Amino acid sequence: MPVFCEIISQDRQVFSGEVDMVVAPGADGVMGILPHHSSLLSTLKVGELKVRRGGDEEIFAVSGGLIEVRPDRIVILADAAERADEIDVARAEEARQRAEAQLAAAPAPHSEAYLAAVSALRRSSLRLTVARRKTEKK
Repeated sequence: MPVFCEIISQDRQVFSGEVDMVVAPGADGVMGILPHHSSLLSTLKVGELKVRRGGDEEIFAVSGGLIEVRPDRIVILADAAERADEIDVARAEEARQRAEAQLAAAPAPHSEAYLAAVSALRRSSLRLTVARRKTEKK
């Protein structure tokens, strides 16, 4: 029996529907959520979020947020979320290159500029990984 799942970013609803399983990048590690899971509230870190329905799997790039799990519903409030097929690979690659340049130019480790560049590099690398995973499946 499936569970209802919603993935909502700051600007739109990214996904809504019945799923068999959600695999999410929780703050304390990757967590698998099945129907009738016990209630849970957790933060999410930057990572891949997978939604499985039947034999199909959809992959999303998620940049932090919250996940609320109830036995009959999973709600993901993401800081940013994109389906793999929505990611513009060229744009993500440009963002990765910019982040690498900012990282190289940062004055010192643990400075604000350095930490911002690390965060931007993590997000752009994730977007590239998720986008490439989608093309590998085709």
